[in-house]
Amino acid sequence: MSVAVATAESDSRLIERVAGGDRDAFTELYCRFARPVFAMAVRQLGDNGRAEEAAQETFAAVWRSARSYRPERGSASAWLYAVARHAIIDRARQRREPVVEVPDEATAEAGPEEQAEGAWLAWRVHSALEQLPERERAVLELAYWSGLSQAEIASYLDVPLGTVKTRTRTGLARLAGLLDEVRA
Repeated sequence: MSVAVATAESDSRLIERVAGGDRDAFTELYCRFARPVFAMAVRQLGDNGRAEEAAQETFAAVWRSARSYRPERGSASAWLYAVARHAIIDRARQRREPVVEVPDEATAEAGPEEQAEGAWLAWRVHSALEQLPERERAVLELAYWSGLSQAEIASYLDVPLGTVKTRTRTGLARLAGLLDEVRA
């Protein structure tokens, strides 16, 4: 009898003993197969942490299902590697969750309440702006949304600079009146 056949038979016998709840047999089986199972998992998953989890799941499954091993169907190592393959496939199907670190201090970003308040205020300003006469609204939009200076607005609209200043002042005053209720 060759050494490989003797080892295969002893692996088979170990699994039978594990099926009977023999912890020493399980430890021996683990010592023989932990490294190759882990190496197989690393090759398949490409991540040591996930490979360790797959190897742990493999041996947990071996402990739970050792009674399902049938020597007439194949070698003990083939059965154990099939169990490992299933554990690795299951681990590969699971989503990778990025590691999230807890921040050292609170963020300065607005929370949900502040964002909702800001969105409501922006909606209110746009609604009030739509109520202004077109000439005043156009001047305010060019100044505040397009970032043009009053001289650039005068050139763009082809009106005197004084007219732009008057429309801006009048438009802002009307807008303030429409938004009085928001400031309260």
